[in-house]
Amino acid sequence: MNLPDIIEEALHLKPQERYIIIENLVHSLNQPNEEIDKVWIEETQKRLRAYKEGTAKTLSYDQVFHE
Repeated sequence: MNLPDIIEEALHLKPQERYIIIENLVHSLNQPNEEIDKVWIEETQKRLRAYKEGTAKTLSYDQVFHE
């Protein structure tokens, strides 16, 4: 069964059944990924360190929102 067939089949379900499918699909996309979390933690620590050391290029509020 290919994707268009799955979609067509799902469209014939009752609204409550479609809702259950949607909820399960959305939930499956929101699963934590430890590898991605680790990379983001490392990146945020690197950026914070650069900010504290004064080596990060920063913009003021006015530069971001008024220019």
